[in-house]
Amino acid sequence: MQQMTSLQSQSERSLSSYAENDRLSGLKQVFLEVGQHASLRELERTHPLEQLDLLRTARFGALRIGREDGGQSATFRELLGLVIALGDADPNVAHIFRNHFTFVERFARRPCTDQERQWQRLVVDGAVVGLANTELESATIGGAPMSTKLTRDGIAYRLNGRKYYSTGTLYADLVQVRASTPDGSLASAIIPTDRTGVERLDDWDGTGQRLTGSGTTILTDVRVEADEVVIDGAGSGFGVAYSATLPQLYLTAIEAGILRSILRDAIALVSGRTRPFYYSPDKPPDDALLQNAIGELASSAFAAEAIVLAAADVLDRVDAVRAAGVDEGDLAEHASLAAAQAKVVIDDLALRAGSRLFDVGGASATQRTKNLDRHWRNVRTLASHNPKALKARVIGDHLVNGIALPRSGFF
Repeated sequence: MQQMTSLQSQSERSLSSYAENDRLSGLKQVFLEVGQHASLRELERTHPLEQLDLLRTARFGALRIGREDGGQSATFRELLGLVIALGDADPNVAHIFRNHFTFVERFARRPCTDQERQWQRLVVDGAVVGLANTELESATIGGAPMSTKLTRDGIAYRLNGRKYYSTGTLYADLVQVRASTPDGSLASAIIPTDRTGVERLDDWDGTGQRLTGSGTTILTDVRVEADEVVIDGAGSGFGVAYSATLPQLYLTAIEAGILRSILRDAIALVSGRTRPFYYSPDKPPDDALLQNAIGELASSAFAAEAIVLAAADVLDRVDAVRAAGVDEGDLAEHASLAAAQAKVVIDDLALRAGSRLFDVGGASATQRTKNLDRHWRNVRTLASHNPKALKARVIGDHLVNGIALPRSGFF
């Protein structure tokens, strides 16, 4: 009991640094509740519906919307710090909100139309937005043209297509569907998930991130109103240069959160062990090799958090320049570079930590009921979003030859 209390206190301390002021402090308790039984949910594949409702009620999804509009005016540093904390509590739940926050940045935080103001109001009221983008038929991952089509139906449209890896959409109130328009342009159709013709399948069978709702979305003759369609254009939505930096850094922030979970589980394993390894002269808590392993894990968790927040600071500088109506120039590319460098380092830290955890627990730590392998599986799945080898090569080409980083897509 004393050990559990100590671990809970440690968890509370790990969350407290992200609640830097009163307007965010209430999320600390919400995240602690979200984290309850997270491992068991993953083991039994129980969807986190109650946990999503807690976050809806707490208006977590409205963090980046201005206080004058009902949000919290959170900076990117505050947002990604909280993502680290939520990734520590439950990385599946944290991942569910990734596409949501990207949508908010593109279409709801600074609304320009009546429809965008309506989307903003829905987000402030707790609505969660998913994404249906990927098509297995495309020549490249995330590439165009889209097989999913918008066709004219009087003053409205009809939407038909099939999407895969629709992360978050299983739990979402709205879904942003990427599609081709009748003239061949790319567009986003933002529609309610309960609209006739929208079918969400729970068929994601990945090794990790098993509860992110990343299944198939089938769209059959779905009616879409004209004001629910946003055509891609320069300087707005998907046309903003380097607008994919946030979703990339978001995934890395979840990995940083998982590193905190690994550290906490490692401390529990060492503190709770009563039998030393056969050749060890010391009890486990006094074993210098185990202490060394804990120290390495703690250092990795600290470094990952610091790196993510440093990259978030660059995003905040970009945001300030854009809000002032000034061309951000090379600053947005610098933010993309920082996010790419963060991934290259943190992928390795987190994957190594997921294996290192078993060095402090021995063979008994591999019991299926303990579910400690979930950390490595979750990191491996997150890290597989755009291989770090590609990131590292592009970084090198940029620094050696001055080649610009990709301005769009899921780099």
